[in-house]
Amino acid sequence: MTFTQEFAITKLTSFKGYQLELSSILQSSDRDSMASQPLFHAIERLFQLMVDAMIDINQHFIRELELEIPEDFFSTFTALGQHGILQKEFALKLAPIVGVRNRLVHHHQYEKVDRALFISNLRKNFTDFDSYQYQIKKYLERNETSGDNPIGPN
Repeated sequence: MTFTQEFAITKLTSFKGYQLELSSILQSSDRDSMASQPLFHAIERLFQLMVDAMIDINQHFIRELELEIPEDFFSTFTALGQHGILQKEFALKLAPIVGVRNRLVHHHQYEKVDRALFISNLRKNFTDFDSYQYQIKKYLERNETSGDNPIGPN
Protein backbone atom coordinates (compact mmCIF):
# COMPACT_ATOMS: atom_id res chain seq x y z
CA MET A 1 0.00 0.00 0.00
CA THR A 2 1.42 3.36 -0.99
CA PHE A 3 1.37 6.40 1.26
CA THR A 4 -1.32 8.03 -0.86
CA GLN A 5 -3.52 4.94 -0.73
CA GLU A 6 -3.01 4.89 3.01
CA PHE A 7 -4.37 8.45 3.24
CA ALA A 8 -7.57 7.45 1.42
CA ILE A 9 -7.99 4.30 3.54
CA THR A 10 -7.41 6.25 6.77
CA LYS A 11 -10.03 8.83 5.75
CA LEU A 12 -12.46 6.05 4.78
CA THR A 13 -11.94 4.43 8.18
CA SER A 14 -12.83 7.69 9.95
CA PHE A 15 -15.75 8.14 7.57
CA LYS A 16 -17.06 4.65 8.39
CA GLY A 17 -16.84 5.39 12.12
CA TYR A 18 -18.90 8.57 11.68
CA GLN A 19 -21.37 6.65 9.53
CA LEU A 20 -21.84 3.93 12.15
CA GLU A 21 -22.34 6.51 14.88
CA LEU A 22 -24.84 8.44 12.75
CA SER A 23 -26.67 5.25 11.85
CA SER A 24 -27.04 4.47 15.53
CA ILE A 25 -28.43 7.93 16.28
CA LEU A 26 -30.85 7.66 13.37
CA GLN A 27 -32.48 4.73 15.18
CA SER A 28 -34.33 7.45 17.10
CA SER A 29 -37.66 8.53 15.73
CA ASP A 30 -37.88 11.60 13.51
CA ARG A 31 -39.87 13.33 16.24
CA ASP A 32 -37.18 12.67 18.85
CA SER A 33 -34.38 13.65 16.45
CA MET A 34 -36.02 16.98 15.65
CA ALA A 35 -37.22 17.77 19.17
CA SER A 36 -33.92 17.18 20.92
CA GLN A 37 -31.43 19.96 20.23
CA PRO A 38 -28.41 17.89 21.35
CA LEU A 39 -29.52 14.92 19.25
CA PHE A 40 -30.11 17.04 16.16
CA HIS A 41 -26.76 18.78 16.64
CA ALA A 42 -25.08 15.37 16.82
CA ILE A 43 -26.75 14.39 13.53
CA GLU A 44 -25.66 17.66 11.92
CA ARG A 45 -22.09 17.33 13.13
CA LEU A 46 -21.65 13.70 12.09
CA PHE A 47 -23.10 14.49 8.67
CA GLN A 48 -20.66 17.39 8.35
CA LEU A 49 -17.70 15.22 9.37
CA MET A 50 -18.69 12.60 6.81
CA VAL A 51 -19.00 15.13 3.99
CA ASP A 52 -15.73 16.77 5.03
CA ALA A 53 -13.99 13.38 4.87
CA MET A 54 -15.44 12.78 1.40
CA ILE A 55 -14.22 16.19 0.22
CA ASP A 56 -10.75 15.45 1.65
CA ILE A 57 -10.63 12.15 -0.23
CA ASN A 58 -11.84 13.80 -3.42
CA GLN A 59 -9.25 16.56 -3.17
CA HIS A 60 -6.54 14.02 -2.45
CA PHE A 61 -7.33 12.09 -5.63
CA ILE A 62 -7.46 15.32 -7.62
CA ARG A 63 -4.06 16.47 -6.34
CA GLU A 64 -2.32 13.11 -6.63
CA LEU A 65 -3.70 12.32 -10.07
CA GLU A 66 -2.85 15.87 -11.13
CA LEU A 67 -6.39 16.52 -12.33
CA GLU A 68 -7.65 20.02 -13.02
CA ILE A 69 -8.36 21.73 -9.70
CA PRO A 70 -12.11 22.29 -9.33
CA GLU A 71 -13.47 25.70 -8.41
CA ASP A 72 -15.56 24.39 -5.52
CA PHE A 73 -16.18 21.35 -3.35
CA PHE A 74 -19.26 20.36 -5.38
CA SER A 75 -17.01 19.93 -8.41
CA THR A 76 -14.65 17.59 -6.58
CA PHE A 77 -17.36 14.93 -6.87
CA THR A 78 -18.00 15.57 -10.55
CA ALA A 79 -14.26 15.54 -11.26
CA LEU A 80 -14.00 12.05 -9.77
CA GLY A 81 -16.98 11.03 -11.89
CA GLN A 82 -15.37 12.38 -15.06
CA HIS A 83 -12.21 10.39 -14.40
CA GLY A 84 -13.85 7.05 -13.54
CA ILE A 85 -13.07 7.08 -9.84
CA LEU A 86 -16.78 7.39 -9.08
CA GLN A 87 -19.56 6.43 -11.45
CA LYS A 88 -20.48 9.60 -13.34
CA GLU A 89 -24.22 9.47 -12.57
CA PHE A 90 -23.55 8.73 -8.93
CA ALA A 91 -21.08 11.62 -8.67
CA LEU A 92 -23.72 13.98 -10.09
CA LYS A 93 -26.29 12.68 -7.61
CA LEU A 94 -23.91 13.00 -4.66
CA ALA A 95 -22.33 16.38 -5.42
CA PRO A 96 -25.23 18.46 -3.99
CA ILE A 97 -24.42 17.01 -0.57
CA VAL A 98 -21.89 19.85 -0.32
CA GLY A 99 -24.68 22.43 -0.41
CA VAL A 100 -26.55 20.60 2.33
CA ARG A 101 -23.39 20.55 4.43
CA ASN A 102 -22.88 24.28 3.88
CA ARG A 103 -26.46 25.11 4.85
CA LEU A 104 -26.11 23.10 8.06
CA VAL A 105 -22.78 24.66 8.96
CA HIS A 106 -23.99 28.21 8.34
CA HIS A 107 -27.67 27.98 9.26
CA HIS A 108 -27.06 29.60 12.63
CA GLN A 109 -25.82 32.70 10.80
CA TYR A 110 -28.20 33.19 7.92
CA GLU A 111 -30.21 30.16 6.84
CA LYS A 112 -32.96 28.18 8.45
CA VAL A 113 -32.83 24.41 8.01
CA ASP A 114 -35.98 22.36 7.59
CA ARG A 115 -35.11 19.66 10.11
CA ALA A 116 -37.83 17.27 8.97
CA LEU A 117 -36.74 17.48 5.33
CA PHE A 118 -33.06 17.10 6.25
CA ILE A 119 -33.64 13.99 8.35
CA SER A 120 -36.03 12.50 5.80
CA ASN A 121 -33.54 12.99 2.96
CA LEU A 122 -30.68 11.71 5.09
CA ARG A 123 -32.56 8.50 5.85
CA LYS A 124 -33.69 8.08 2.23
CA ASN A 125 -30.17 8.53 0.81
CA PHE A 126 -28.10 6.98 3.61
CA THR A 127 -26.97 4.09 1.41
CA ASP A 128 -25.18 6.61 -0.82
CA PHE A 129 -22.48 6.72 1.84
CA ASP A 130 -21.91 2.98 1.38
CA SER A 131 -21.80 3.43 -2.39
CA TYR A 132 -19.21 6.18 -2.09
CA GLN A 133 -16.95 4.02 0.07
CA TYR A 134 -17.41 1.04 -2.20
CA GLN A 135 -16.51 2.96 -5.35
CA ILE A 136 -13.43 4.57 -3.80
CA LYS A 137 -12.20 1.20 -2.49
CA LYS A 138 -12.90 -0.49 -5.83
CA TYR A 139 -10.87 2.14 -7.65
CA LEU A 140 -7.96 1.65 -5.26
CA GLU A 141 -8.16 -2.16 -5.54
CA ARG A 142 -8.46 -2.07 -9.33
CA ASN A 143 -5.31 -0.03 -9.65
CA GLU A 144 -3.41 -1.85 -6.91
CA THR A 145 -4.06 -5.18 -8.66
CA SER A 146 -2.93 -3.82 -12.03
CA GLY A 147 0.39 -2.82 -10.52
CA ASP A 148 -0.20 0.83 -11.36
CA ASN A 149 0.04 3.46 -8.71
CA PRO A 150 -3.62 4.54 -8.58
CA ILE A 151 -2.72 7.90 -7.17
CA GLY A 152 0.02 9.99 -8.63
CA PRO A 153 3.11 9.35 -10.71
CA ASN A 154 5.44 6.48 -9.84
